[in-house]
Amino acid sequence: MTGPVAARIATGLAARKEVPLDAHAQPPQDGGRPDPVEVLAAQDGTRVPELVPIRYGRMLASPFAFFRGAASVMAADLATTPFSGLTSQLSGDAHIGNFGVFASPERQLVFDLNDFDETLPGPWEWDVKRLAASLAVAARENGLGRKARATAVRTAVGRYRSAMVHFAQQGDLDVWYAHAGVDEVEILLKAHADKAKQRRFAHEQAKARARDSLQAYRKLTSVVDGCRRITADPPLLVPVGHLLPDADREDLEFQIQDLLAGYAATLSADRRHLINGFRFVDMARKVVGVGSVGTRCWIVLLHGRDENDPLLLQVKEASRSVLADHLPHPPRANHRSEGERVVAGQRLMQAAGDIFLGWETAEGIDGRTRDFYVRQLRDWKGSASVETMDAVGLRLYGALCGWTLARAHARTGDRIAMAGYLDEGKAFDVALAEFAESYADRNEQDYRLLAQAARSGRITVQSGL
Repeated sequence: MTGPVAARIATGLAARKEVPLDAHAQPPQDGGRPDPVEVLAAQDGTRVPELVPIRYGRMLASPFAFFRGAASVMAADLATTPFSGLTSQLSGDAHIGNFGVFASPERQLVFDLNDFDETLPGPWEWDVKRLAASLAVAARENGLGRKARATAVRTAVGRYRSAMVHFAQQGDLDVWYAHAGVDEVEILLKAHADKAKQRRFAHEQAKARARDSLQAYRKLTSVVDGCRRITADPPLLVPVGHLLPDADREDLEFQIQDLLAGYAATLSADRRHLINGFRFVDMARKVVGVGSVGTRCWIVLLHGRDENDPLLLQVKEASRSVLADHLPHPPRANHRSEGERVVAGQRLMQAAGDIFLGWETAEGIDGRTRDFYVRQLRDWKGSASVETMDAVGLRLYGALCGWTLARAHARTGDRIAMAGYLDEGKAFDVALAEFAESYADRNEQDYRLLAQAARSGRITVQSGL
């Protein structure tokens, strides 16, 4: 990422000569492609068995839900597509549903990527192609025609490209400090959206600001025998006391407390001081997301000054990235654990992060050692209702996601070489619109294969959760 600007531009131009922009229209290869159901089932062995049917139930809700849960399937597909040779830190799962708003440490709402379970350094095109394909899949689900779908993808990819060219002209500190605050989003809406969309955005802002630890505390806990406890909502939220006998429960609680003590050591000194002022109260297993269902995830209730000063942390298992087996070059072992990998990637890619983001490795009651990362359960977190967006809304939202992804890649890759590769023309935008449409076809075929596997009994499904 260092060196004379002219040499870095030349690197991008040479890469474009080797891999022309229109080559990215090429769909993944079909020959030798693994069965997508087998790819998904291969992940089941490391998950909580009774939760796996919920995962399949959620994925079968729609083709877009399937797409959200099938990052492992697309990772294998992307490995067969053209690659410029330029890399950046990847989200690994940059679909349109994995962007949203949350609070910065300065208590401002910011818009950014919000899922880093699969993060690794790799071909920047992979993130852009997953974003583009997600737009095409979501647009189909929302009843938009082919022309509207192509426009949404081209707009998002074009915004990514133009943003990268802009970042290439900026200094390193300017790129690092760039972020999409709510004020910038409001300016975009006022310029391009009607009054109804502006009102909807204001409403979503208010909802996001209300989604904090106190709101979660009121929703997820209740007083039992004079003590505040997490309320059971099985199988999606199960307090530890319902999962284990008393002795085993106490052992697990001690293990989680040890995990939290070790996790605190991964925070900066000021934040470690802050977290050490909270005391453990209760914990429960929680089902989260779509693709993550079945991985071990706990929510931990802590109290600060008193029970009116709550903090809810999410302790989530960090597994090996789905990208790891498919990268052009094997990833270097830069991190001591998968939890550290997730946290390091998030800190690199996000403009502003959770003050309690950290990691730890711990042994469970089954004797197996697993990696975890820790963050706040809710901190003004909000996401757009992608499933209800019309053509204009999807186009605006896709453009915002495209800019945000470019900013993350510009922080971690050679933005000058990438801008030189992308050029200021629209060839890349058009190519990815074609790619996205063909991948949406493939996603629907894979969705039908999973549905067929459910009907035949090859997989077990629990729907409606």
